[in-house]
This record gives sequence, structure tokens and C-alpha cells, in this order.
Amino acid sequence: MKFMLHGLIITRKFGLNMKWNSIKKRVSYYLQYFPFTLNAFILGVALWLCFQWLKPGSATAEDDATASFVPVILLIGKITLWFVTGLISFSVLSTFVCWIHFLFLSGKGYKLDIEFQPAKKGMGLWMQTLLQKARRPFLGFIKARLFYDDFKITDKFTLASNQRIKHRFWRQGVSGKSKMQLPDIKEYKLQGGFVFFEDMLQLFSLPVKQDLKSHFHNAPESITLKDNPAIPRKTEDTDTRIEQLRRVDGEYLNYKDFESGDDVRRVVWKVYAKNRELMVRVPEIFDPYASHIYCYASFHKTNDFAENDFTAEMLNYYKTRIWTVYETLSRKEFEVRFVPDQELHLPEQTNKDLFVQKLISNSHWQESRSLADYFELKYGSVLCISSMNSIEEIKEVLEQCNNEVVVYYVKLSNTFRTIAPLTWLKRVFILPPNDRLKRIRSRWILTPMRWKLVKKEKEIENILNKLDLTVVTL
Repeated sequence: MKFMLHGLIITRKFGLNMKWNSIKKRVSYYLQYFPFTLNAFILGVALWLCFQWLKPGSATAEDDATASFVPVILLIGKITLWFVTGLISFSVLSTFVCWIHFLFLSGKGYKLDIEFQPAKKGMGLWMQTLLQKARRPFLGFIKARLFYDDFKITDKFTLASNQRIKHRFWRQGVSGKSKMQLPDIKEYKLQGGFVFFEDMLQLFSLPVKQDLKSHFHNAPESITLKDNPAIPRKTEDTDTRIEQLRRVDGEYLNYKDFESGDDVRRVVWKVYAKNRELMVRVPEIFDPYASHIYCYASFHKTNDFAENDFTAEMLNYYKTRIWTVYETLSRKEFEVRFVPDQELHLPEQTNKDLFVQKLISNSHWQESRSLADYFELKYGSVLCISSMNSIEEIKEVLEQCNNEVVVYYVKLSNTFRTIAPLTWLKRVFILPPNDRLKRIRSRWILTPMRWKLVKKEKEIENILNKLDLTVVTL
């Protein structure tokens, strides 16, 4: 009864936190419609103080030496104040005009065009944006921000470049290029966005809602990995020759034409019924050809570890290593086929590597398909496992593998490997954390999950050391 009550309290707290987070996201979304910024209130107070100081009768001369200069100083102050006020007012007025102009364009179907491009170095995406026929305010700015995955919000990015039509003087619109940092390696759902028109001092931020619906994914980056030998274990075609003869049990290559002296009991009657050709089965042959390298990567997670920020970062770390393994194997002479361990509904791509990258990006920790049910011993040449896999299943599967299988073991505790005192020193004196990994790295040192994971990794390493397999620890 006590444990049930404790579980009920935890569930209720979790539900309240989820509800509170949802409310905060909704509030931050609707605050985008509020046109005033903090700068407007600060400037309003500053202008009021200046007018109070410069209004007639506010200056008092305390001695004759400085009294003659007071009117001149006040006159210069008034001229400066009115000039600055007029400049700001003109910028604000042009902001409203450009905002109304784009509202008119939005009614005609003009909206923010976005093209996502993967970053070559580091995680994140480059956003190439274009706002056709929009006009930038006088000394002002045009900015935008996006909402994705249940109203998560991006930082504002600026559209500052003039986009001109070739061989024409008039501008096509304004464009910009900025990098968007994303927390996880996965596919994101774009739900919408806003375009903001701001004056020179960013006193007003006038929004225009954008109906944007699409998907984009944060791809894993590649790291340096030593190349390890991996060869196919099943022959499906005869395009690539190998130096070493291999046993094959492929369906097509196990048949041959019937010859005198062949055992009639090995005649394939199904083939005869279809083609009227006598074919006999070859029980076992040696073939000098190779086909594909089948690469398996298990995302199975035991129920010993709950889903939290730590497992989310470990998933990013694991995806990066798997993509690196696949990319390294792709440089070989054999074609590499990646076999996912979960059902993912993705449209086919003409670029096979890009399709595999999306498969890896959209994979997640799962508890339904175990390693033993997933890995095909007859076909698999490369197997990627992690610290989240079951120790018993790792031992069961790998004991049945021969020395032709290359095993990549991803040690997930390395996700948070760093010098802890240096991390704390940076947080206090140098730079605040700018991503989730840096925020949780110091907490990882003290969490009970760390001790449980390290203990499990030692047991897995003991098993791998006893097996006659090529094992690469990442």
C-alpha cells in the first residue's frame, strides 16, 4: 500500500509538471502577438526624464559663472532630443507601414520560404529563408522564429540580405541564413512560425503569423573511426569477386540444370511446373562471389533504465556512432544494407545514404524487439550494440557468432566523459551552459544511474573479452 501511494504521488507530480510545461509553451506562443518590447518601456521612462529636465523653469543657476551657459546647453539638449525622437518616430512609422504592406501580401499567399540544409561540421541545421516582396523598415529589422514539436520555440533569426532578381534593379525580397541548434538527433515536425517587423531600437515587434507545415530532421555527425574488416556472409548476386571461396546457401545459386547421373530426388518440381525445365538442388557449393554487407544496430533498452535527459543524450551519442560505422563501411567495395530494428514509415529516397541517415535519426530506444529476435546470424556481418542491451542476450547472441562478425560496442557512459572540476569552473566563471549536455554533465557524476550503468558495462566487457570476435569499443 505504501509503495502504491508513493507511485501515485510520483505519477501525480509528473502529470502536474507535464501540464505546467504545456501551459508555459502555450503562454510563450501567444506572447508573440504582444507588440511591445522591454526596450519600449525603458525608452519611455528615459524620454520622460529628459523632458522633465529640459522643460522651462527646470534649470536653476547657482552662480553667475555658469548661469550664462545654461540656456545654450538646454538648447543643444532640446535639439538633440527632438532629432533623436524624430528619427525614432520615423523608424517606428516605417515599421508599421512595412508591417501593413506584408499583411496585404500575406492575404495574397506570400509567406516565409524555408530550406533546411544539414551543417557540415557539428550538429544543427542551416536555414536558408526568403520573404518575397517584403520591405525592411527604415533602419529596422525583419526577424522570424519557428515553432515545432508541440510549440517548442526557436530563437529569433534575422532576414537582413536583399534578394535581387538577376539583371534587375528591384529587390525580390529579403533573405537570411542562420543556424538552428536542435537538442536531439531525430525528425522534427514544423508547426508554424512568425515574422516580426521591428524598428531601429526594437521598441515594437509587430508579428505576422505564418502557416508552415513540414518535417525536418537533425542528422548525426560523423566522427573519426578506424576501418575494420567486414565481409558479406550471404551471396545474392555475382557482381563482386572475392579472393576467398565462401559457402553460400542462396536460393538461386543452389540450383543447376539437371544432368545425367543427378539424383532425381533433388529435382525442384516447383521450377519444373513453372518453366518446364528440370533443375536440381545443389546441397552445398563454394562460390567466389560476394554480395552485401548487412549492418545491424540494436536500439533495444532494458527496463532497468527509465527515459530521462540522460538516456536522451545517450541516444544522440549512439546514433552518431552508428552513422559513423555505416559511413565507414560504405567506403568499401561492397554495398552496405542497414537493417533497422523498428518499424519506421519513411518515404524512399533516391540517395540511399540519406535514407539510412534518416532511418538512424528517427530510431529511438525500444523495449519490444530484443537483440536475439533482431539479429540474423546467417546474414549479419556487422552488429552494433550498446550498454542498454541485455547482458544475457549479448552473451547468447555473440556465442553463436563466428569470427566473421564484427561487433561495435558503444559504451554509453562515454557520453558524459569530461573533467568534472573543469566543467563546474566554466559554469561559474567562464560561460553558462548552452545545451542540455553541458547542463546535465555535472549531475551525471552524482546520479545512481551512473553507478548502475558502469557496473553493467564492466560485465559486458568481460563477456566480449572472452569471445573470439572482432570487437571495437566506441
